[in-house]
Amino acid sequence: MTNLFDYLDWRGDLPFSAAPFSPPDSLLLSCLSYVRFGGVVEGEGGESVSLPRAAELFAASGEEDERVRVPEDAALLKKAAASERYASVRLAHYVSRLDYAQEKQFSAVIFILPDASVCVAFRGTDSTLIGWKEDFNMSFLERVPAQEDALRYLVTAASRFPGPLRVCGHSKGGNLAVYAASCAPYAVQDRILAVYNHDGPGFSGGLLRSPGHQRVKDRTFTFVPESSIVGMLLEHDDDYAVVRSSAAGPLQHDPYSWGILGADFLRLSSVSRSSRLVDRKIRDWLSRLDADDRRGFIDALYEMVSSTNAVSLSDLASSPLRSIRSILQASTRLSLEQKARLLYALPIAPALLAGRGREREG
Repeated sequence: MTNLFDYLDWRGDLPFSAAPFSPPDSLLLSCLSYVRFGGVVEGEGGESVSLPRAAELFAASGEEDERVRVPEDAALLKKAAASERYASVRLAHYVSRLDYAQEKQFSAVIFILPDASVCVAFRGTDSTLIGWKEDFNMSFLERVPAQEDALRYLVTAASRFPGPLRVCGHSKGGNLAVYAASCAPYAVQDRILAVYNHDGPGFSGGLLRSPGHQRVKDRTFTFVPESSIVGMLLEHDDDYAVVRSSAAGPLQHDPYSWGILGADFLRLSSVSRSSRLVDRKIRDWLSRLDADDRRGFIDALYEMVSSTNAVSLSDLASSPLRSIRSILQASTRLSLEQKARLLYALPIAPALLAGRGREREG
């Protein structure tokens, strides 16, 4: 099935002046936001750098494998930089923050298009355990630290760049894009051309019913694969487009499996029966757990996993037997209340954990 690389083969020779910004462009930039641009793209307030120059500096770092989520991200950066379509795109304001005390994982970068419009791209969850913990915190918190950072980042970007705005992201990045656009001051919202949410989880609070979200709702475009799990988590808009994927089940979360034809995705009429079933199970689970129960379950689960001293998923995978032994030992130290909440909520955990796509530490 055709994907983002085929999209560049077809339309890479077409500048944005000849072929306007499209949904696949927003997915492509969302994927590039996963690249760790530290030392390549300057932070907030710094000078911008062209995409070809950023790709050159990134390759020269000698750390390509360690600084991407999956190998395709590095390949996409190289291919996009060599295309006429993206040769004039510039990058700026790269930030990446990991805060264990706040349980926060946040990263974003700005892409400046040739017409002076900008696309603010928020990174999705990386492979760090704290990044996953923050995702799960969304089930009982109205807002998490990364969402607050996303809002501040968008407002700062709007003050620095006076042109039209687009906002995008994949996975948690899609959630951050919707949150930031919905909570931004009206003056910023009025400049937003579109918000692209690529299979991002929903919200536990009333954000989707807020006046701010209603003001940008008609410019918010949500895309989910047929067997979406992540995009069905928590409260979400029912107005979404379904994309055909070449992968199976939860692996459809991988953006490189999404089908593309011309200037759009290969679309389907609805998500699969299994996706609707998971959505219903998660909604049922949330309806019978109050915020304290959800927090207790997630905190207990995280306490057991972090007892392994792992920082990332790859750390867990590198020594599976030792990790399992540490987790089992940690489970014996849980309080009776923690054990009760863990056992009560555990039946839905496989569906929640299965929602992540193919990721590794970058």
